[in-house]
This record gives sequence, structure tokens and C-alpha cells, in this order.
Amino acid sequence: VEQSRRVCSLPPLLGALSAGDLSWQHARIVADETEGLTPDGAAALVAHFFDPDAPNPARGAAPGELVPARFRAKIRAWRERHHPETLEKRHAKGVADRRMEYTPDRDGMAWLSLYLPGDTACAIWNRTTATARGLQGPDEPRTLTQLRPDIAASLLLGAGTTTATGEAAPGGAARATGDTAAAGSVSGTGSTGDVGKVPTPRADVLVTVPVFALLGLTDEPAVLNGMGPIPASMARRLVADGAESFYRVLVDPRDGAPLEIGRTRYRLPETIKQWIRMRDRKCTFPGCTNHTPDNHTDHLTAWEHGGRTAVRNLAQLCPKHHRLKHARTWNPDPATEHGPPGWTSPTGRHYNPEHQDPEPTHWPPGIVPLAAVPAWPEPEVEELEMEEPDGDNLLDPEDLFAADALWDDFYAKPFVLPPDPQADWPLLLTLM
Repeated sequence: VEQSRRVCSLPPLLGALSAGDLSWQHARIVADETEGLTPDGAAALVAHFFDPDAPNPARGAAPGELVPARFRAKIRAWRERHHPETLEKRHAKGVADRRMEYTPDRDGMAWLSLYLPGDTACAIWNRTTATARGLQGPDEPRTLTQLRPDIAASLLLGAGTTTATGEAAPGGAARATGDTAAAGSVSGTGSTGDVGKVPTPRADVLVTVPVFALLGLTDEPAVLNGMGPIPASMARRLVADGAESFYRVLVDPRDGAPLEIGRTRYRLPETIKQWIRMRDRKCTFPGCTNHTPDNHTDHLTAWEHGGRTAVRNLAQLCPKHHRLKHARTWNPDPATEHGPPGWTSPTGRHYNPEHQDPEPTHWPPGIVPLAAVPAWPEPEVEELEMEEPDGDNLLDPEDLFAADALWDDFYAKPFVLPPDPQADWPLLLTLM
């Protein structure tokens, strides 16, 4: 009932739902994400996604074209960035509420859940996943889903090693990017330390950090791939304490969009791969939410058909949709520097790209971006009406032929500069 009331209080959302432009599940997501916002804040959120005439409206696929999970991630990112209370304050409250919960279930099973800071939880997930991948093989009957809880239980209970031949290297690399930002590979490992002391995790995924937030000048949220917005302090800690190798990427500070890096050879250098991961964040196929490091960086137009190894011709695809692209007539659009490609299905239906909605970077107080500085007004000069002097001996230069002898007399005269009106300027400098 409360969700229905909240949907009815937002006319653009109710209109889209009534017209069939989105499902009830999408409407429930908006109701959930506007909880805790003021009426003006909720109206601004809905206008961003449902009003094309709103300032800086959402780009890319319409809300109804996104799968609910992708729509929630997109709407949550906007909410965290524009919430009236800073993410730093809300995160501090969440850290104070961290806890472990145990819930007995049917069939002799139980649920064990942890409420932790996002970077710690992400590192735990990535470590168990990487270890589980290392255990998989012809003689391992357990699936990846079954291996994760077994490994977590083994580590928590101190049952010894979790692999027969040693722990697998963490999958994927974490990167921090910004206007000029840094990143390092991420895993859940760290110095063990004392019991109860949480080691600093290394970032397992892309961490996008605006340069001013990285320098501590603003508290603009960063983005942890696979999770969403995180406090700037957490991003600074990931980069400063946990990053072992650094990659610098230039991001346009005017609109938050990455700039292109180009190559003309087929083989992808590591910088290009990380660039595409930063731009796409996940598999670009419509509705796919796979953002694991197993994704392939694919040429949209094949190399043998004249495709270049450049950002505009590259996109992330998970292994399943990479095979589908080559086996079926799914045709991708060209990508851009700002976002991933759209797709056209075999039936001719077009799917818009799922943009990340990058926004201009927050500038520190007292510093105005050049794009916001108004042009210097031109001085108003009063036009004077020139009176013709008396006399019949004046000539109009346009009435003279180029070969007229008067031109020789004119150019023979020495060119004399007028007197300097500020001849005493060195004296003025000494007095300042």
C-alpha cells in the first residue's frame, strides 16, 4: 500500500506505468529508491528519468527497456549523487550498524549474512570466487555456486587450506580512474593481522574516482564496479592503501566522460582493455548484467572486415553473448567515447545502449570551472558622427587609381607612432 501511495504521488511515474511504458517492478524500484527523500528530491529523481524536458535528462535506454536490476543500479547511482545528505555521513551511520545475522531455515539449512562496508564485502566475494575458480577442474563435482560457501566456511572456521595446489590468483583487475585517477589490482587478501582487525582489501574491480575527490578537495562519490556509488573516503583508502599498480586515465572534467585511446593493431594492449572496462562496466548485450573480469573485449566490426582496434569499435561481451554475436545476426552499433554500443536483434528491434549517465565533476568551493565562467562583456562604445571638414582639396582614396603618383608620395612619408599615453608605467610599478 505504501509503495502504491508513493507511485501515485509522482505523476510522471504513474503516467508511464499507466501507459505501459514500464512494469510494476520498475515502479516499485522507484518507490523504494525515493524512500527517505523529500518530496522535492523524489520529484527531481523522477523528472530526471521520465521527463525529457528536465535539465540534463537521463540518456540511453528508456527505463522500461532496462532489466530491473540495471534500472535499479542506474537510479540508485543518481540518488546517491543527488541525495541532500552526503554519502560520507550516510556511510558512517551504516558502518556503525554493521552486523552478522543468523537465520535458521527449513531442511536443516540456515542463512548467514554479513552487513559490511561495500569494499570489504566486495573483496570477500572476489576472493572466494577466485579461489573457487582455482578449484574447478575435471575432478571437482561442485559448481561455482556451491564452492563459494564451502570456501567461506573453511576460511572462517580455520579448516586449513582451501585448495589442493594453492590458492588461485584473484580474477580480474581493479582499476581506479578519474580526471587523472589511479587504480590497482584487487583481491580480498591482505595482511592477516590480529583477530577482529579487518585487513585493508585491495580493489577487485573498477573504482572510478573524480580527481578532486581523490585529492580530498570534494566528497563527490566514487563508483565501485558491481556495487555502485561509494564514499570518496573509501575510494581514497582503496587507492592509497590497497593499490599496487597504477593506471592513469584522462577523463573529461566537463561532463565526466572518458576520452578515447586509439590503436591500429589487432592485439589489444592492457591499457585499452582497462579503458573499455571503465567505460562499459559490464557486458553490453541488452539486459545482461555480467560484469566479471571474464568478459571479452570484442571488435564490433570484425578486424577482417576493416574494423579498427579503437575505443569506438570495441565493447565488452560476456562469453555467452560473444558466441551469440557470431552465431546469430545480432548487430551492434558503433560505440562512442562516452558510452557502449546499442544492438539490433535478428527481428529488427533496436535496443538503445545502457549509458552510465556520467555527470560533470564536482568542483571544490571557490573554484569555478572554465565552462561556467561567463564571457567578458564587450564594452559599449558610443559611435561618434564624424563631420566632413570644410574645403574642396580633399580626395577620396577610392577615387585614385593604383598607378597615381600621389600614392608614391604617400608611401614615401615616414611612419610615426603616436606618443605613448602611459609613458610613466615603470614609475607606477615601483609605487605598487
